[in-house]
Amino acid sequence: MKLPIADGAVLRARTAELLVRHRGALAGVVALHTGAAVAGLAGPWLLGRIIDDVSRGTTASALNTLAATLAVAVLLQTVLVRFAQRASIVLGEQVFAEMREELVDTVTSLPLSTVERAGTGDLVARTTNDVDRINFTVRFGVPRVLVSVASILLTVLAAVLTNGLVALGMFVGVPLLLVVCRWYLERAAPGYLRESAAYATINGSLTESVEGARTVDALGLGARRRARIDADVREAFEAERYTLWLRSWLFPGLDGAFILPIVAVLAWGAYLAGSGQATVGAVTTVVLYAVQVIGPVDELIFWLDEIQVGTARLSRIFGVSLVAPDREATGATATADDIHARDLRYAYREGHDVLHGIDLDLRPGERLAIVGPSGAGKSTLGRMLAGIHPPTGGRVTVGDVPLVDLELEELRGQVALVTQEHHVFVGTIAQNLRLAKSDATDAELADALRAVDAWGWVSALEHGLATEVGSGGVTLTPAQAQQVALARLVLLDPHTLVLDEATSLLDPRAARHLERSLSAVLSGRTVVAIAHRLHTAHDADRVAVVADGRISEIGPHDDLVAAEGSYAALWHSWQQE
Repeated sequence: MKLPIADGAVLRARTAELLVRHRGALAGVVALHTGAAVAGLAGPWLLGRIIDDVSRGTTASALNTLAATLAVAVLLQTVLVRFAQRASIVLGEQVFAEMREELVDTVTSLPLSTVERAGTGDLVARTTNDVDRINFTVRFGVPRVLVSVASILLTVLAAVLTNGLVALGMFVGVPLLLVVCRWYLERAAPGYLRESAAYATINGSLTESVEGARTVDALGLGARRRARIDADVREAFEAERYTLWLRSWLFPGLDGAFILPIVAVLAWGAYLAGSGQATVGAVTTVVLYAVQVIGPVDELIFWLDEIQVGTARLSRIFGVSLVAPDREATGATATADDIHARDLRYAYREGHDVLHGIDLDLRPGERLAIVGPSGAGKSTLGRMLAGIHPPTGGRVTVGDVPLVDLELEELRGQVALVTQEHHVFVGTIAQNLRLAKSDATDAELADALRAVDAWGWVSALEHGLATEVGSGGVTLTPAQAQQVALARLVLLDPHTLVLDEATSLLDPRAARHLERSLSAVLSGRTVVAIAHRLHTAHDADRVAVVADGRISEIGPHDDLVAAEGSYAALWHSWQQE
């Protein structure tokens, strides 16, 4: 499954919304740049006046006045350019900051089911490579495009007002310019989209290979993974080579379109001057305008090229917000804590169920352990019971209200999931813990850490709860990071907890100690523990054995061992190990 890409209509609407939101600042930027462009037009005009005055005969005083005016115009242009560039950078930073905040809000609200099916590579590429690529475009592109257009129009207007006949030569390169640009723009957007998708695929392949390095090594999949990455790199190479090929035709065509008007104005102006239809000063002025307009036209083409890249990346970023929700909350609230699953089915791909009609009742306050072989559907069942994914068949209810009908905030107050995956956010330990309860006091944080046997090492840190962790701070071990995640769970305080191998990164002795510490804290709550260490099952009130997406056995540990079924075989095998 691929995340959506915004089409042209959505892209234009979102971009227009950004421009309207900042129309005041944008108008100020354009006004400053336009003023600078107007001041820049004075130079060629004054130089032409000086040439004509000298040809006709003039005084030193008049020449000094023109020279002083030229100096003032250059100084004014310098000052205006300085403030215009500063205003452009400030505006770009404001717009880009808003875009980043909106993207973070969108990403953190994406349905987990969609994210898991789409894979991490595409999403990571959109939030890193794509954002980085449009950074420069957003900060400078939009203001510079508007300014370039204004500069071109003003320069051409000044040339026409100087001498309309001579100015006709400036338009000789326009047909070539239009043909080259149209040819390029028709091919650029698909090319850059292909390039972006190729890099997203590489990100996914590399991420999967690195994160699954042990599995790759254990199963001897190194050659296969290298072949996959090589194929992805070849596709990225071909995609980028295509866009480079487009530019290799664009730039020579542009150079020709720039040179032709200068040659035409010189030749045509010489003829008109010789026939008395134009002065040498007028020809000089128009030639200088023809040279001067190259800068804005070149900049406009540059930004059109850069904007093609930025547009492709922006389409992918805006596309994240087009992900459809996987549920529609009704606003219902649960009035009881009992959870029931009826005819529960789930398929990651249509027609390929991984859960097959499961019926399960969770008794309030009980400890249920879910065990079974890898790939049996244990984690999927846990996600269904936690309301992470909407079931594709049947339903899971809390207090007779389907989990997917609850608002997310209400749902997380009812049921919480802690997986074997964890993340330490950049910030202090206290800030990491307050993600679960923003108004928690330091005493509450300390109690939560004691509950998971983590207060000892946290209090031993130089700054205790105020210790900076994550990138650039103190590096936590995997076990410590997992303890922080479990402490968040204590602070969240839901009535039902789903622990998906939540202590898998701790050594058996530490895991056993942690689970005993949690036992007192979790008293009175319903706990579903998905475990591969069977001592967890031994301590549970009931054990559910999941095999091939079905519950094959369920009951107390002693009863299942006595039944000599599949659970008994697992138990005896685990004891021998």
